[in-house]
Amino acid sequence: MPHILLYDGVCGLCHRFVQFILRRDRHAIFRFASLQSPLASRILARHNLNPGALDTVYVVVNPDSENSNELLLARSDAALFVLKHLGAPWPAAAFLLQLLPEFLRDSAYNAIARHRYRIFGHSESCPLPTAQDRDRFLDL
Repeated sequence: MPHILLYDGVCGLCHRFVQFILRRDRHAIFRFASLQSPLASRILARHNLNPGALDTVYVVVNPDSENSNELLLARSDAALFVLKHLGAPWPAAAFLLQLLPEFLRDSAYNAIARHRYRIFGHSESCPLPTAQDRDRFLDL
């Protein structure tokens, strides 16, 4: 089963990250759902997380409510997981970034997340995917 990326559907930076992944995910191993969707709410509730918190991106590894192997990665761990699964040169970049301690990676992530709307903008609603990519979005 593909992994699911949960992202802030109105965030300009998150939208760019999703587009970045779509262009480089040659094997289509990622599916997408906005954090504002009912699907994301159910997944986050399974992990005892607040579905109203939109300040991070998550990757759901082995998504399945009946599967005890489901894993939820957040912040820099989620971004590194994505990079590791894209085509070259991104796995090498992930390897180098992973050499940094998690607290430093997450501190940088949090600083960007706090100012993402101001820097990258936001929209009133989730931008719609192209017809070619629509089947990879789980919350349409």
